[in-house]
Amino acid sequence: MPDPFPRPPYRGRFAPSPTGPLHFGSLVAALGSWLMARRAKGAWLVRVEDLDPPREVPGAAQRQLRTLAAFGLHGDGPVLHQRARGALYQAALDHLLASGDAFACHCSRAALAKSGGVHRRCVPGAQRDDPAIRLRVPDGCVIAFDDALHGRVRQDVANEVGDFVLRRADGPWAYQLAVVVDDAAQGITDVVRGADLLDSTPRQILLQQLLGLPTPRHAHLPLVLDDAGHKLSKSAAALPVDDDAPLPALRRAWQALGQTEASVAAAADVDAFLSSAIASFDPSRIPRAPAPLHAAMHNASVANGD
Repeated sequence: MPDPFPRPPYRGRFAPSPTGPLHFGSLVAALGSWLMARRAKGAWLVRVEDLDPPREVPGAAQRQLRTLAAFGLHGDGPVLHQRARGALYQAALDHLLASGDAFACHCSRAALAKSGGVHRRCVPGAQRDDPAIRLRVPDGCVIAFDDALHGRVRQDVANEVGDFVLRRADGPWAYQLAVVVDDAAQGITDVVRGADLLDSTPRQILLQQLLGLPTPRHAHLPLVLDDAGHKLSKSAAALPVDDDAPLPALRRAWQALGQTEASVAAAADVDAFLSSAIASFDPSRIPRAPAPLHAAMHNASVANGD
């Protein structure tokens, strides 16, 4: 008997922000999401999250795409740039405003300092020429979901997050709204990304519910930390990976994902490595705990005989 509720074909994505070159932590996220898609014989898309012009580094998006190509991580289809998709985000925002689920907020960051930045009620009498637009999170709103690596995750969105921003006061679209709209538009079934975004997921699920959009499955990969315990995107250790020598970095990323070096030891080039990686990739081996950068580099050096 055919399945009355068949799952759509697997569609994953990798979505870097063009704030600099891809570092090793980004490579771990890219390789992990690519392997998940290839293991499922699904599609893997690349999306550039260029939503914040003041933070964008000129030429960074092009460099990131060149790096992915040098590492053999090719997307299935054209690259999507969020900067060109404002009309879609506006349509979603208009829907939320019309339903009363979003509202203009004149509160400043200073006004929310006493509540730790958690917005539950607007400050009386506050007025700004450029108000932000926030989602009206219902009192008692709790969102729970099952993550493939972290198990059951539960967040009290009302008290821990509060009414969160959908469009900033200075104009740019908030990540939370854009990612939800684009995941739905691209038919993403599985979101595989770094664990630093684990606590954003309940906000995105709430938005999906309010907009009538499907919720993908989730898997949040281990972060790579420097010696001080900081994630690489916030660290001076976040040196770019070398496009001219991709194989050593791929081996380190493979080990950061908890996979065995022996299964790819014979690979002499990128294509051979990726073929071996697809054949032997075991998601159950991916650790929850962050991967220290020095340990990943040391393990790979030992494996390579350095």
